[in-house]
Amino acid sequence: MSESAVAARDASTVMLVRDGVAGIEVFLQRRVTGMAFAAGVTVFPGGGVDATDGIADIAWSGPEPAWWAERFATDEQTAQALVAAAVRETFEECGVLLAGPTADSVVDDSTIYRESRGKLERRELSLADFLAAEGLVLRADLLRPWSNWITPEAEPRRYDTRFFVAVLPQGQIADGATTEAAHVAWQTPQDALASWRVGEHVLMPPTWSQLDALCGFADTAAVLAGERDITPIMPVYSPGAEGRPLSNFPDNERYFAELPQQSALRGR
Repeated sequence: MSESAVAARDASTVMLVRDGVAGIEVFLQRRVTGMAFAAGVTVFPGGGVDATDGIADIAWSGPEPAWWAERFATDEQTAQALVAAAVRETFEECGVLLAGPTADSVVDDSTIYRESRGKLERRELSLADFLAAEGLVLRADLLRPWSNWITPEAEPRRYDTRFFVAVLPQGQIADGATTEAAHVAWQTPQDALASWRVGEHVLMPPTWSQLDALCGFADTAAVLAGERDITPIMPVYSPGAEGRPLSNFPDNERYFAELPQQSALRGR
């Protein structure tokens, strides 16, 4: 990292998927225009890791932090915080709770925790305290590691984001009841990419890349069974590079070839 670059904050993003009539569907949010980062763009639920996400006494079911640390090439404490942040952010941003009363169950109606959801979003409550108060176990086994993207060094606000994938638990409903989303929708990856190509919404390269990868799976079972080679990807930002300011990410030529000319965030 160059001396002038801002340190990248750890973050977690979750691709929430389900099986639909036309194939896999993924839950997408269009961020409100007033956000400090990625305003107005279409993303998956997620956000930065909080200090309390790494608390050691979280009730936990599934692969231990050491397993996640190996997949994401980090230490165990950071790995635990990343998984906890993935669960917390998914609950905060779309009301889907990857936790249950026992190690092999998951809540079927997360709306009963609406008040706690608001407190979590306002940082009045930690995930560990919420789970303990409700007698819930974090279901790390419902998540799968997917990819790792790092914001270019030239950016003033940077994230080291680990992408996860999870299937929508039976009985739960993903909603748009968050201050960060102006619009939410379930779409097939193919439809989301098609609408982006005609300028109906904005996709930054990391989101575009994950949607493109999801197009290669027939159903959610195949997604969960897939083995991912997770190598950190940090695009390089070169302002004034003939309309292609970003490079050094997979299929970057195809991204810019398909990018609608009227995009307000060309490549950023």
